[in-house]
Amino acid sequence: MPSPPPPPGPPLVTVMGVSGSGKTTVGAALAQRLGVPFADADDFHPEANVAKMSAGVPLDDLDRLPWLHILGNWQAAHAATGAVVTCSALRRWYRDVLREAAPGQVFVHLDGPPEVVARRVAGRPGHFMPASLVESQFATLEALQADEAGFALDLDQPVDDLVVQAVEALTARGVAGPPSPSARPTGPTSAGKEA
Repeated sequence: MPSPPPPPGPPLVTVMGVSGSGKTTVGAALAQRLGVPFADADDFHPEANVAKMSAGVPLDDLDRLPWLHILGNWQAAHAATGAVVTCSALRRWYRDVLREAAPGQVFVHLDGPPEVVARRVAGRPGHFMPASLVESQFATLEALQADEAGFALDLDQPVDDLVVQAVEALTARGVAGPPSPSARPTGPTSAGKEA
């Protein structure tokens, strides 16, 4: 008789997508459902990056690399317990940097049409990512490739539906089991959000 499969490992998840896709809301809800710590990658941005985005200037790769290393190290520190982070992770090599630090992670891409995302961003007061930068985000976006652990969800759905779909997909991949008690968010905090 075959032995039962091993129990699922702790879920290490990056909720990705362009600004305005709902990463922070969905990521926080998913972390609560899974009972693991949550962090928003925007909270790891140095002040120079926030100032640049506030001025309507897109970040370049030199701006992003140290930020990605910091985030990847945070993920690696939570690999044993699991965690959910939100990060735009728009380019393949950005995801490669994160995977290098925390290899077991799964990417959940909140995907949708530019007009829906632009409308969402325009309706968010006090956010440091102006709607004018949404176009540049879509120009930068490289969708998940076949060799990347992850999946896409249609962002234009209720948060609860997206969380259920994410949990089902993660469970099917063996990286999430039944929900655990809620975990409190951890990590740095800041008022600005790119997600």
